[in-house]
Amino acid sequence: MKKTVFFLSVAILIASCTRNPLKINVSDVSVDLKIKHLDVDLLKLKKDQMQAAIPVLKSSYGEFFDIFTYRMIAIGGTGQTNFPEMLNSFVSDSLIRKLEINVSKTIDTLLLRKDLETAFKHYRHYFPEKQIPSIYTCISGFNQSVVTSRKLIGISLDKYMGANSPFYSQLGLPGYKRINMHPAKIVPDMMYGWAITEWPKADTGNSLLSQMIQEGKMMYFLDAMLPEVHDSLKIGYTKKQLDFCTKSEASMWTYLAEHKQLFTTDRMSIKRYIDDGPYTASFSEASPARTGIWLGWQIIRSYMKQNPEVKLAELLNNSDFQMILNQSGYQP
Repeated sequence: MKKTVFFLSVAILIASCTRNPLKINVSDVSVDLKIKHLDVDLLKLKKDQMQAAIPVLKSSYGEFFDIFTYRMIAIGGTGQTNFPEMLNSFVSDSLIRKLEINVSKTIDTLLLRKDLETAFKHYRHYFPEKQIPSIYTCISGFNQSVVTSRKLIGISLDKYMGANSPFYSQLGLPGYKRINMHPAKIVPDMMYGWAITEWPKADTGNSLLSQMIQEGKMMYFLDAMLPEVHDSLKIGYTKKQLDFCTKSEASMWTYLAEHKQLFTTDRMSIKRYIDDGPYTASFSEASPARTGIWLGWQIIRSYMKQNPEVKLAELLNNSDFQMILNQSGYQP
């Protein structure tokens, strides 16, 4: 009996030590998530309906309608005399019509709403005073995946039709981009886009280390918003790439330290470890790109583990990168 009690106590202790503190119950958290589908409302229009529909769309979609027409499909604004013709040309384009069909086949917007509601319940839990952004979907003809402003997030659904979509191979997109162009990546990308809007980079963060830690904070935000989502989806790695980082964590960190890369402010050196690409040239062709982001993520995880009293908001507002590193106890 004593042995049974002992082993049970040990098991409970181990479970408590390994339990993810970010996995919280948000079932009682209420969010009124507003999602509007410009792709549906726009693409249903016929040519003879366009002129009358534009003011209605402009009123209904507000700022996002301007973002869509100016930034995403680059046809200008409603004040232009040829705007109805330009918008109709976009709507009637045969490629856009094919994308409309493929998006409806590959993306479940009801599931998307459910997943976004869960993410923003976590957001409301941590930031009860902050406004929940309005969500807009569209088809943009392979333009920006995610756009944001202070009050909204827009998503181009045609950028998430699946890694094997023939559209992407016809565009000549490299494999490292296509692997993240699938429906399960939509919510992580949207939440990341919202994070960098709410907590932009500090003006003082111009070294590789500062950018690693800044990106690590954004990834930790995803940990908190999407605690049930696998790391590979949050950062956009394959299992093999994630395994490489886990196994090579110490050697990558040692390389950066020994080659005096951590405090470099050289733009091209920083891009080597932060930007997307087929791999990180400093390591090997087996490595993924953005290894600096992954390392920064591990530093932040270590920091939050070492400092459990630090709230998520305090972390995200903290731009003292050296202090975070010092207090992280990070030793890969």
